[in-house]
Amino acid sequence: MNVDVSTTPHSARLESRGLVEAATAMFLVGTLAGVSGVIDEYPVYGGQALRYLLAAVILLAAARLAGLRFVRLTARETALLAALSLTGLVIFNVCVIEATRHGGPALVGTVLGTVPLALALLDGRPSPRLLVAAVVVVAGATVTTGLGSGDLAGLLWSLGALVCEVCFSILAIPLLPKLGAMRVSAYSVALAVPMLAVAGLFADGAAMIRVPTVPELAGLGYQSVIVTAVAFFLWYDALPRLGPGTAGLFAGLIPVGAIATGAVLGLGAPSVPDLLGAALVVAGIVVGLSSAGSPAARAGRPAGAGRSAAGGSRSAGAD
Repeated sequence: MNVDVSTTPHSARLESRGLVEAATAMFLVGTLAGVSGVIDEYPVYGGQALRYLLAAVILLAAARLAGLRFVRLTARETALLAALSLTGLVIFNVCVIEATRHGGPALVGTVLGTVPLALALLDGRPSPRLLVAAVVVVAGATVTTGLGSGDLAGLLWSLGALVCEVCFSILAIPLLPKLGAMRVSAYSVALAVPMLAVAGLFADGAAMIRVPTVPELAGLGYQSVIVTAVAFFLWYDALPRLGPGTAGLFAGLIPVGAIATGAVLGLGAPSVPDLLGAALVVAGIVVGLSSAGSPAARAGRPAGAGRSAAGGSRSAGAD
């Protein structure tokens, strides 16, 4: 007798866990804006190399404690992992840095706010309701960040960051069943360190790294532990449980996390557009989740999708 795994209690628990993980991961990524000010004067590429180095140590140690052994990769898997690290981590950082210089953070935030729509369009045959939800989330992110000002170069760099952000999820999907969230996070972060070091040497020379001040050390530590090690693992653990279309909706929580962090740190109370944008993001996520949980959406899932997601996570020691 055929059983629809998406309706079983175990599958429901896996999906609920994925929802919490995706929401938490994107909210934590949003908090990055609140702590970025303390490392503004630290060399960018050297700082990011230090950030990923510490995150790699944490993730590799966690994998070891979880009993996860090193997995030998095929040539294709190695190429995918290298492409993930190069685009989703290294080039993404370069694009965001250059886009901010040309157009400011508002332009970058607005363009990155279209991530949910991009992932929904790439997620096979998304339902009309999921597409509507993605558009609502994009609208909320746009209202929250504002279009800002910038030139053509700023827009092009922002679009590059958008492509890299999409690659961060799409390139990981074929790797997750074999490696699991912990190893994909650890391996990709470790690969980014030498890439950023080379970029730093070209950009800043010997000045790419220096002893950080106490506030800078705290900021880099927060980026390493919370925004990288924790958020990366949560996102990659949620991705196979939800699929890129549904998981992508939670990218709209990035500006919400930034607003909340700013309020907690006393950097300014949220404005009316901030609150309106956050409300639109939440509304879009609710619409998208109702679409993902509808009978029609469940019927359209590939057979065994729930088993594949759960099995891959268990083999990686995620549960």
